[in-house]
Amino acid sequence: VFIRELISNASDAIERLRFLRTTADSGDDDTSLEIHVKTDEKKRLLIIQDTGIGMTKQEMEQNLGTIARSGSREFISGLNEGVTNTDIIGQFGVGFYATFMVADKVDVYSRRNTKDGADASEYRWSSTGSNGEFELCEAENVSPGTKVVLHLKDNAAEFAREEVVEGVLRKYSNFVTAPIYLNGRRINVLEPIWTKDPSKITEEEHKTFYHYLCGNTYDSPRYTFMYRTDAPLNLRVLLYVPNSKPSIFDIARESDSGVALYSRKVLIMNRTGALLPKWLRFFRGVVDSEDVPLNLSRELLQDSTLINRIKRLLTARILRFLSQQSSREADQFGHFLNDFGLYLKEGLITESEQEVREQIAKLLRWETSALPAGQTTSLDEYASRMIAGERSIYFLSAPSRQLAEASPYLEATRKKSPNTEVLFLYEPYDELVLMQLSQYDHKNLRSVETMVAEDATDTDSVGPERPNCLTQTEASRLVDWAKTTLGTKVKSVKVTQRLSNHPCFVSIREAGAMRHFLRTTLADRPAEERFQVMQPILELNPEHELIRYLSTLITPNAPEANAVLAKAMIEHLLDYALAQAGLLDDVRGLANRTNELVAQMIRKVEV
Repeated sequence: VFIRELISNASDAIERLRFLRTTADSGDDDTSLEIHVKTDEKKRLLIIQDTGIGMTKQEMEQNLGTIARSGSREFISGLNEGVTNTDIIGQFGVGFYATFMVADKVDVYSRRNTKDGADASEYRWSSTGSNGEFELCEAENVSPGTKVVLHLKDNAAEFAREEVVEGVLRKYSNFVTAPIYLNGRRINVLEPIWTKDPSKITEEEHKTFYHYLCGNTYDSPRYTFMYRTDAPLNLRVLLYVPNSKPSIFDIARESDSGVALYSRKVLIMNRTGALLPKWLRFFRGVVDSEDVPLNLSRELLQDSTLINRIKRLLTARILRFLSQQSSREADQFGHFLNDFGLYLKEGLITESEQEVREQIAKLLRWETSALPAGQTTSLDEYASRMIAGERSIYFLSAPSRQLAEASPYLEATRKKSPNTEVLFLYEPYDELVLMQLSQYDHKNLRSVETMVAEDATDTDSVGPERPNCLTQTEASRLVDWAKTTLGTKVKSVKVTQRLSNHPCFVSIREAGAMRHFLRTTLADRPAEERFQVMQPILELNPEHELIRYLSTLITPNAPEANAVLAKAMIEHLLDYALAQAGLLDDVRGLANRTNELVAQMIRKVEV
């Protein structure tokens, strides 16, 4: 911290001189504005010298004799109103006396940098930091500007080593405007391109800076986001989306933020997670704000009202930026979603504000029953094709398009409303995403399973008598028998007219939530408990040949072998329906019961 403090004060002095040169006849125009750092390991010395504005005797006594004060605030307050771009750094709360944590003695030599040497008296300020005492006297051969000499303590001798100081300078002061030389070698060679006009930054500059941020990478950024504003906050933002696809380990690292916080080009905190929500942690870059105090600690960073304002503003701007990219380059944005879409879905689940959720949802894409395989749609595009008067967006969770199109729930939906479009969700977490979203643009998001379960028009009736269909008497007998046979595995059994090709399905009002509950809370619970929680309603298609055949097996006076086969069939049909609904994870048990059913059928044929 103390090196960052001293470099910032040196930069402060240089920027004050630079500003005065542009506004008044002040300062030596021939002086190079530089910061020089020297180390002497043998003598345990660290020297930091600048060619900035320098100090008068009064300023040295006032500024150096007061903890946590560098004079910049008073300097700024003395400027005329309307002059804001002065780029003054010295706002450290830790103050100049942080140097006494590492030094037994501090000497400061200063000479005011004035035109033609006028009023250029030279002074030396010395202190050991004890009891606030210091010595201030005239000096000789002092160059314009300020030189700070630290006589390091034994336990801080490492700061007289060149490699240690270089590491600190590169980490915290790499982008200070003034050139920094360490033992004659230029350190800060990278330009803080986030402060430049975006239109004047070349692709090569972006690539070089991106490589600096990301380390071991040789690709170019996928997206570049730049944002500049002076009100209500002062911000200079440069963020990149990596070109490489994140691994599952990258996604799992919730604290792996790649955004650094700067204040006036001085690093405050590297890789902080406070500037963006966790679900945007894949961004790499820099946020620079003059409004951020340079003494902001890690603890204060988490609770800072200012940081939270920056976070909200950046989140909104990034979502707007991504939305623009989705419109300009749909194919490229599709590749981005394939690689980084999981982060956005995490954001939709974790964000508490519905407005933010809907902004994220606006970016997501899914396949749909109305479009060819491989073609995706947004929720806005879906809404534009909705039937007049429809107020719901429907979705179906399935492992693949083939299984989605073969779903009994899609069949039941199409039979009732042939023109209803259904989103296909192939990832299990997609269902959680839309359940959490709940609404989009005042439209309800509903699973077709829920719609089928809540369909009040469907009754426990076979309808008019017709060929290849159970009669009402046969259906009632089958339903009563199935209820008795399945017992507590089902809440109820009924017949349905909503199916054509499938023999049956189960209806559960909140099937999506139930799937999640079974895979988490009830994952290791016995089958009896799982059925008790599910309470599925088994709905049988009275026109399907399997159901009609099952009905023949339970007629009065049927052979005992028929009863055994019928029991195996109804249990298999329940397994089938639960598997179609994604509510059956016991694959081994299903296989065993299927084998038993086949064996029963073989024995019946042999008889």
